[in-house]
Amino acid sequence: MGHSADRDAKWTSAWYGNKRWVYALLPLEGLFRLVAYWRRAFIVRWRQVNVGVPVIVVGNISVGGTGKTPLIIALVNRLQARGLKVGVISRGYGSAAPQYPYVISESSSAREAGDEPLSIWRATGCAVCIDADRVAAARILKSAGCDVLLSDDGLQHYRLGRTLEIAVIDAARGFGNAHCLPVGPLREPHSRLASVDFVVVNQTSLEGDTAYPRHYYNMRLEPKHWFRVKDLSRLPLDYLARGSHVHAVAGIGNPDRFFATLSKLGLVSECHIYRDHHTFTRDNFQFRQSLPVVMTSKDAVKCQSFAEPEWLALEVDAVLEKRFWPKFEHQLDALFPFE
Repeated sequence: MGHSADRDAKWTSAWYGNKRWVYALLPLEGLFRLVAYWRRAFIVRWRQVNVGVPVIVVGNISVGGTGKTPLIIALVNRLQARGLKVGVISRGYGSAAPQYPYVISESSSAREAGDEPLSIWRATGCAVCIDADRVAAARILKSAGCDVLLSDDGLQHYRLGRTLEIAVIDAARGFGNAHCLPVGPLREPHSRLASVDFVVVNQTSLEGDTAYPRHYYNMRLEPKHWFRVKDLSRLPLDYLARGSHVHAVAGIGNPDRFFATLSKLGLVSECHIYRDHHTFTRDNFQFRQSLPVVMTSKDAVKCQSFAEPEWLALEVDAVLEKRFWPKFEHQLDALFPFE
């Protein structure tokens, strides 16, 4: 791992391993919570902007990956099935677009668009606009004729008004020591979940369901197919036989979830962990042992330009429990009664 990945691992270990040294930072947590509370109150009261179309925010209250991107793709597909023109707003972490707001197109590279936005665009074909100012991005998508907008990881971006809020929890990690930054991994207190419309629990890494409240909705990320990183051609899940040894490369928020999925597919992984949103180069793949290379679809968009023909990426589907969709559709019926 690089220095940044080592640093992230140190904090993650402290937050989720209940290391005692972080409690020396309790005064800073108190300040963080106070500032977060007054910031939210001020922005919602005085600066929040309603862009004139329904906005569904998908985010989390903790630092790190929870499985938001596959959920957003599933929601986009559901909305498109109703005949709606969907737009996705993203901050575009790590992107270097020529200008902002930036609308993804066929010619967009991972460097310009960022890994997650480009993954969403490739999977759905919907309009995706990138800008740290999510209100500006929303206005661009509205002017493009979008009927409904999804905001990726915008739960704490209160300037953008929202119609629905969906919070995602990684069940394998939970809330760590349940403290806010910097003592713990929470961006907002656990009590924030009481005010969102849906709480989705990603159970992918667990053998059984964790005891979360009944009104939370379980989700699993199920392997769909492999595809070649180089040309995006699809391959069946049994393309790699059970028992195959692979180099598993991950630059995502919770790489253990990816590795656990590979294990369930019967693969034996030599794991290579990088920081979330890591910018990959060919040098990152100079392995001593010659084995097949596998990665997530999110990482694949950053490796396509230099990928070898046999490098593979795993596509997953977000599968939500059956009772989620009727509730979600009921909310949509209220927003689009004549669709």
